[in-house]
Amino acid sequence: MPDTPDRTDDSMAPEVFETLDDAVRETVRVDLANHETRVVDTGARPTVPLDRANHETVKVPGQRRPPQRRGRAPMLVAAGFATLWAALIGYLPVAAVVGLARTFEGAGGLRGAAAGGLAAWLLGHGVPLGTAIGPVSLAPLLVTLLAAWRLNRAGLHVTRAIGARRSGSLRAALLVGLTVGLWYALLGALAAMLLSGHSIEISPMRAAGQFFLIGTAAALIGSLRSTDAVVVLARKLPAAVRHGMRTGVVAALILLAAGAAFTGLSVAIGGGDAADTIAAYRTGVAGQAGITVVSLAYGANGVIWAAAYLLGPGFALGTGTEVSLTEVPAGPLPLLPLLAGLPAGPMGGVGVLLLAVPVVAGLCAGVMLTSRLRRDLEQAEPRWALVLGSAVLAGPAGGLLIGLLAWFSSGSLGGGKLAVIGPNPWLTGALAAGVIAVSAALGAAAARTFRKK
Repeated sequence: MPDTPDRTDDSMAPEVFETLDDAVRETVRVDLANHETRVVDTGARPTVPLDRANHETVKVPGQRRPPQRRGRAPMLVAAGFATLWAALIGYLPVAAVVGLARTFEGAGGLRGAAAGGLAAWLLGHGVPLGTAIGPVSLAPLLVTLLAAWRLNRAGLHVTRAIGARRSGSLRAALLVGLTVGLWYALLGALAAMLLSGHSIEISPMRAAGQFFLIGTAAALIGSLRSTDAVVVLARKLPAAVRHGMRTGVVAALILLAAGAAFTGLSVAIGGGDAADTIAAYRTGVAGQAGITVVSLAYGANGVIWAAAYLLGPGFALGTGTEVSLTEVPAGPLPLLPLLAGLPAGPMGGVGVLLLAVPVVAGLCAGVMLTSRLRRDLEQAEPRWALVLGSAVLAGPAGGLLIGLLAWFSSGSLGGGKLAVIGPNPWLTGALAAGVIAVSAALGAAAARTFRKK
């Protein structure tokens, strides 16, 4: 019997079967044009012996099955289920915390916890509540972050469900964001209508608008990441704009991290006053635990207020009451454990050192900018125009982010003295933009000039 090749793939099937003897040809018929094999003799095995001494065999190639395509879910159905799940995950923890805190008088049991949780959930989305003490619009940003995180995941899941993942389609990402936003607006309006009249006044139209904005923005970010459309958009931007936006966000995040450290240190130092504030409520262990968690929900607000404090303008704790490096509030303050970390007086000389924190944040972001340019451009030294242009553009990007956060962290806790709480978003954002632009340019230029050999 002639030698046969060692290859046993489909492409060698014609060569292999041309060498078979007549007896085997009667058993197996090979369609050389379509590469299909059909066994005529049902008693024959699906393998053909090639060398009787070594008993080497080659498997008859089977018929290939066409790939099966997975079905795609309708956009409205997928977005509806994902949005409803995101809303439930965002609402249930809030209802549990409010039930422990017992913030609503006479609202005991599950019904009271459900109503209180619904009000806090709406407040977390920036929906103002009309109460007996006046309008309450100070949003607990921890609730906002929880809702935004779940909506971000909803946008990602809907993108996968409709088969648009890794497609690079900006249109698909926009459709996902808008659809999730519309469903979320419907849920927000429904929640406002259910709660309105229980000693609280809420505008369903205002709730629908706030929920639509937050739902669309958060879901759009998730969908842009899932479709890779954010990469497509970034490649269309000029290099200086792209790197400047990233540097500004990095500088803002470093500043917020410094604000978080400053807030935690201040509350730790005033821990005794915070414990006395919690004990003053006299609500029992469960109620005090709930009040503590409520204070933590406003902890994210405190981080942004601390960043504004480090920048210089500070923040307000009521009409005509400013907290800054040179001023401290006088008179009674809201009984919140978070406010136990307020400074007892002006910082004086130490305040000058604290003003250097935003500058250091910008310097660090500028140094990272130059390092990233060297790595991305794969050259020894990036051009001065790109380095300085990106650093200067980082100022408006970081200032815009800080200003938006300052605006969303502000609000009111009723009428009268507590009608204004939080930093001034315009002043805080403008100062942040200037500090980040100058310090990032200095840091990037220093890293460009004094590179380690």
